[in-house]
Amino acid sequence: MARNPERRTALLDAAIEVLADEGARGLTFRAVDARAGVPTGTSSNYFTDRDQMLSQVADRIFVRLTPAPGALDTALLPAPSRELVVELMRWLARRMAAERSCYLGLFELRLEAARRPELQNRFTEVLRTDLDLNIRLHLDSGMPGDADTVRLLYFALTGLLFDHFTVPGLHGERDLDELIETVVTRIVPAS
Repeated sequence: MARNPERRTALLDAAIEVLADEGARGLTFRAVDARAGVPTGTSSNYFTDRDQMLSQVADRIFVRLTPAPGALDTALLPAPSRELVVELMRWLARRMAAERSCYLGLFELRLEAARRPELQNRFTEVLRTDLDLNIRLHLDSGMPGDADTVRLLYFALTGLLFDHFTVPGLHGERDLDELIETVVTRIVPAS
């Protein structure tokens, strides 16, 4: 296996773009090589098989979607309130929109995980850890609501972003910020 970490990262980023544009079925070594602009056969020097590439792509997506160090601490500085939850959800949605390919790739990988138990196990572990962290942050920061409030926000934002990225005209003239405010107002109890 080749050991150039920068090249591996470039190949994984190219694989994310392929996933976002062509779906999981379009994710081949040849497609990744073409997207990365490297000679045919390069990605097969970095990944033993497609399953290993899928797993490493998932890891790379989670790295790219993780906020910069300190960003979350800064976002949590204002006093806990329903209004702050609205702003945090909008901040999260903007971050996902900035990494649109990652988010679409994540949807594709989640569908692929339904057919691949090892990928499903990995996703379950990572997403459960992330959800548990979000619940702990919400509760520890004194935000209004409980653990189920965070779960409902997670379900709502996941669905909103899925619609936003796949069928943006579904909600007519209502923009994402407005929809987020409606969701938070309905789910999060007043302070």
